[in-house]
Amino acid sequence: MLLSEYLTELKKVRTLTPDEELALWQGYKAGGDLACRRRLIESYQPLVFKTAMRWRLPEAVILDLIQEGTVGLIEAVENYDHTRGIAFSLFAVHRIRGRMLNHLSREDDNLLHIDGVMATEGRQVSIADSLVDAQAEVAAQAEQNYLVEELRLAMGRLPAKEQQVLSGVYLDNCEPKDLAASMELSVSHIYRLQKQGIRRLRGMLSKLMGNW
Repeated sequence: MLLSEYLTELKKVRTLTPDEELALWQGYKAGGDLACRRRLIESYQPLVFKTAMRWRLPEAVILDLIQEGTVGLIEAVENYDHTRGIAFSLFAVHRIRGRMLNHLSREDDNLLHIDGVMATEGRQVSIADSLVDAQAEVAAQAEQNYLVEELRLAMGRLPAKEQQVLSGVYLDNCEPKDLAASMELSVSHIYRLQKQGIRRLRGMLSKLMGNW
């Protein structure tokens, strides 16, 4: 398949509404409906394409990356738990990029001497050069996105006052004394809520951080 043919098919993909996507996840995960599985894979093909195009590589290599990324997408669909509240795109992009990077690593010896692979600041670089930077950047971004989403979900499970204190201190950069005044609490109470909230978050995220 040519890239132009793939793009023609990609243009036919319609973005799902949240309700439509939820219904598909329920149909596949609860009912084993393979038609729902196929529709989910098709609807997230643009994510595979967008990820592959981050590398400015020859068309043949891009098509290989799309193929590998689609395998990663399928794995993500099969392993995703829609009840956890994590956006599927954040969950899937890690597997998609991982598959692509593994492919580039395997093929690096064959691709090393391709001319014009990538232009960086006016000079030509090999895939070996670009892969080092790409691996670090992609892995770091995927990990950061996933951890941020997990932290957001964990924050939502905290008691209301602990949420308010942690949001005020770490997101809004409020001074403890100003926060205490707005919440009609003592400064010592603010510090106590802050410590309690941090302790709860560490407990909720300990398993995740340990496996990362």
